[in-house]
Amino acid sequence: MTRTHPPAAASLAVLSLAAGLLAAVPTTANAAPEALPTGFATVMNAASGRCLDARAAATANGTVVQQYSCNGTTAQRWSFTATGDGYVRINNANNTGQVVDVAEVSTADNAPVHLWAYGGGANQQWRAEELGGGAYRFVNRHSGKCLDDPGASTADSVQFVQYTCNGSAAQRFQVVPVSPSTANPDLGPNVVVFDPSTPTSTVQSRLNTIFQQQEENQFGSQRYAVLFKPGSYNADVNVGFYTQVAGLGLTPDAVTVNGAVHAEADWFPPQNATQNFWRGAENLSVNPSGGNDRWAVSQAAPYRRMHLRGNLALDDGGWASGGLFADTKVDGQVNSGTQQQWLTRNSQLGSWTGSNWNMVFVGSQGVPGTSFPNPPYTTVGQAPVTREKPFLYVDGDGAYKVFVPSVRTNSTGTSWAGGTPAGSSLSLDSFHIVKPGATAADINAALAAGRNLLVTPGVYHLDRTLQVNRANTVILGLGLATFVPDNGVTAMKVADVDGVKVAGVLFDAGTTNSPTLMEVGPPGASASHAANPTSLHDVYFRVGGAHVGRATTSLVVNSDHVIGDHTWIWRGDHGNGIGWNSNTGDTGLIVNGDNVTMYGLFVEHYQKYQTIWNGNGGRTYFYQNEMPYDPPNQAAWMNGSTQGYAAYKVADGVTSHQAYGLGSYCYFNVNPSVTAERAIEAPNRPGVTFTSMVTVSLGGTGTIRHVINDRGGPSNSTTNVANLRSYP
Repeated sequence: MTRTHPPAAASLAVLSLAAGLLAAVPTTANAAPEALPTGFATVMNAASGRCLDARAAATANGTVVQQYSCNGTTAQRWSFTATGDGYVRINNANNTGQVVDVAEVSTADNAPVHLWAYGGGANQQWRAEELGGGAYRFVNRHSGKCLDDPGASTADSVQFVQYTCNGSAAQRFQVVPVSPSTANPDLGPNVVVFDPSTPTSTVQSRLNTIFQQQEENQFGSQRYAVLFKPGSYNADVNVGFYTQVAGLGLTPDAVTVNGAVHAEADWFPPQNATQNFWRGAENLSVNPSGGNDRWAVSQAAPYRRMHLRGNLALDDGGWASGGLFADTKVDGQVNSGTQQQWLTRNSQLGSWTGSNWNMVFVGSQGVPGTSFPNPPYTTVGQAPVTREKPFLYVDGDGAYKVFVPSVRTNSTGTSWAGGTPAGSSLSLDSFHIVKPGATAADINAALAAGRNLLVTPGVYHLDRTLQVNRANTVILGLGLATFVPDNGVTAMKVADVDGVKVAGVLFDAGTTNSPTLMEVGPPGASASHAANPTSLHDVYFRVGGAHVGRATTSLVVNSDHVIGDHTWIWRGDHGNGIGWNSNTGDTGLIVNGDNVTMYGLFVEHYQKYQTIWNGNGGRTYFYQNEMPYDPPNQAAWMNGSTQGYAAYKVADGVTSHQAYGLGSYCYFNVNPSVTAERAIEAPNRPGVTFTSMVTVSLGGTGTIRHVINDRGGPSNSTTNVANLRSYP
């Protein structure tokens, strides 16, 4: 994407915030219960991101126990003293003789909670039920009811009550020690870790410095991961290129940012976000200033595992070109504005407004129903098979671990709705930490020794292929860690084994042509991985842009049952080393394996077929494509006697395939007379089905004659947009 479009008007309605009841809390596999802190701690509510607070720091009996913006004062410091049988009293730091007490020894719902001198009453004792990752709910000994934020309010000064336990976020509290562990592993020079004791001015200054460097640094070599330990922060987090901003809790609600976590397009007037690539926000909760935040992005910029307590705009007034919500909750309204296309997977929204060409919702709640093409919404009720992206977190003892979520089938909503999701925790001791300067030989030696990889931000040149041969290997990149294959090698090959997870990495083609950049399974792979599939999460491919790059095919999937969870496979159309005979690449993706499922598949600008699907049982949920901009003439872009190549090719022998929400666009700006015969090419048989397809001639620059085979279209200078509901 590089086009500049005229801005379109967009409005963002402000909705009142509401939180529904959530599912019962699962336990975390392989995780032992965590002990409450022995010293003082802050207690942060998951629904509001606000802290348990003694109103006005008073010490009199009857002082209201309320929620208030976390501020680090003694009014928000609490200790836990055992009273027997697994119960504790919750003492306030201003007067440790006073405890959290249910007024009038009530057993009723909505009975208020206040401070009172401890006298041993059952209404003054609470059972702390551990939910994982430092989160608890507090059950009153007298009533059996839970400490609760009434109505899941996000306002300051709301008095806490007791209420029938229901598993909702209003009854979930993150307990953060006032003096957290500052012992950090060496994650290299480009990882910044904040904890709640870091002065706000220090946090903001560091954020500003990184953003100022990265705001326009589209093809630079700098990479950053900015990580927040559990707790509350006041910050304006503006996210630039090659910057990953993430929380270090087991749920997004473990870290609250009061202010903003946002992406803007100020650097590319007129507020054009079509080049806001390569960045991410993950595993944070946000209380946005004024109730509104913005994530104006295009490809390779996921908003993943987030909780926004407000409204979110997906544009900045000018055009924006696609993005992803995954495992995310937005309490308010999402306004897509000028976004051309978007995928929302396994998320929960207050509401959605806006559309342009291709908006797809899979396994999500609070989203529009299918109405394609007017408006162009495509909704699939359940996600058939998913695994969420592995992530780094800090446990209650301050130890760094990697959480690996379990596979979910036929799922809806977020994985963390009831607290800690199902999955397993891996000690950081099982990881080789890859830091700038590491060689392919170093990395392969660690893999051969059975280690997982935590790849810290940097650009890593490879003189040999990375060989991933062990089942269940986790390769987790931070800060858009980038692999560049030199001398024409393939950057990474994954064996035909169970459960490999590759996440958060960018493969950037080298100057000597590579036959492939990544191969998942060898040719002819045939083992079943239905119970434990390999998965790719936020894995990106680039041919040209930073430098001349060449690769015949970027990604080849030979193994069965692979899950693709957001990939951008891009032959560069702007930047360095760009040209029809310079950054050469035939095909972005070839799928040979059976039962492969892709969510959020972006493939752009390759010189032959963009995507070739040879395996049976394939499923794609959201496909975004641009044909190559730069064929010099029609003769240079012919598939035998056919004008041009299809963007999405299902092989003639395939008998079963499903695809939902496909968009293919042309912008033949070098020679606008160039024509593509069709965007999608597939066998015409009952088992091969397509739902919601659109082609667009951007500005009437070039022609796509048909949407699929000989159906639909054209998209040209007269009719820019062509829609087709289904095929066959």
